Amino acid sequence: MDFQIDPADEALRVEVREFLRTHLPADLAQRGASGFHPLRADQRRWQRILFERGWGAPNWPTEFGGTGWSHLRQFIFDEECALAGAPVTDHGGLRMFGPVIYTYASSELKARLLPAILRGELFWGQGFSEPNAGSDLAALRTRAERDGDHYIVNGQKIWTTGAHTCDVIGCLVKTNPEAKQRGISFLCIDPQSPGISIRPIIDIGEGYSLNEVFFDNVRVPVDNLLGEENMGWTYAKAVLENERATSAEVPLNKRKLAQLREIVQRECSNGERVIDLPGFAQRVAQLEVDLRALEWLTLRALTEKSGGTSLPYGSLLKVRGSELLQRIGEMTVEALGQYGLYVYAEPEENTITAWPMGPDYAPGVTADFMYRRAATIYGGANEVQRTIIARSFLEL
Repeated sequence: MDFQIDPADEALRVEVREFLRTHLPADLAQRGASGFHPLRADQRRWQRILFERGWGAPNWPTEFGGTGWSHLRQFIFDEECALAGAPVTDHGGLRMFGPVIYTYASSELKARLLPAILRGELFWGQGFSEPNAGSDLAALRTRAERDGDHYIVNGQKIWTTGAHTCDVIGCLVKTNPEAKQRGISFLCIDPQSPGISIRPIIDIGEGYSLNEVFFDNVRVPVDNLLGEENMGWTYAKAVLENERATSAEVPLNKRKLAQLREIVQRECSNGERVIDLPGFAQRVAQLEVDLRALEWLTLRALTEKSGGTSLPYGSLLKVRGSELLQRIGEMTVEALGQYGLYVYAEPEENTITAWPMGPDYAPGVTADFMYRRAATIYGGANEVQRTIIARSFLEL
């Protein structure tokens, strides 16, 4: 397979790199390059800058306000943004839910939601997982009963990223309790609705991005139903495949590996550079090899997807990318030595974070490493992905 990059695509890379150099604010880049959870204010600000440039949705078709770029051009854009330290945009709205909305939603719902996502005015939470329905979403128990022009929702969601700062939760609910997959519907729910309570989950790195969400007789307008009633399983699978398709995290892995290279060159142990310690250079080289292999697998998947191939590359990329992210993080913490033992406080909006003495690349490394322990679970546990791979590629 020929992965020769077209000169026009390389020209886009140069254009994006120059745009980032002149339009990415320094404070956003500094926070974006850390391993901390992104500030919502930074995401809104950066999304508005991209929107004004016409790059608000690199993966959307032009008819819905996107760029209409090929998969390869999207990959180039994401890579350059990550390497520059740009804040991550709303992955939920732009990558996961947006494509499902413009594919399946009513015209009214498209008009109400899509422009707001593009402008950075509407951020999404993913209300899928429940205490007893994580990887097995068909077992979810949150109910939605029709009452005139509303659904009455009762139940609980867990691990809802950004529920405390999002503007809408894409929620899977049971509208036919007698069925499994065929009884699930997809509702767009305002987290400020009466009857919703949000409880924070502080992660192992002392960061706050996850939540439990409780629904107690929450009234949701029927107009907020995405697509058809009882067809939510179809939409959920599309959302999850969109999530897994980007979970190789090649741009993020590249930035993390570049950070590791810098640290092993600058940090010392007993007067000797970390890179010169026995075995360190070889381990860094192996990560580089694995990242190159992952990148080529991603390019192959993008090429075949453009050609209409339906193999589940998302599962392959998810397994390899998430495990590589964990390995890079583990080695980075090790290379930091004493600074890897300290969990730096996360930045907060409208405040200046005063970190203790240490290298400027240390804050966020350990917090991100701890958070990424979940990378092999979120988006579908890797054990489940391996089953999908076995069935699809090995016919087991």
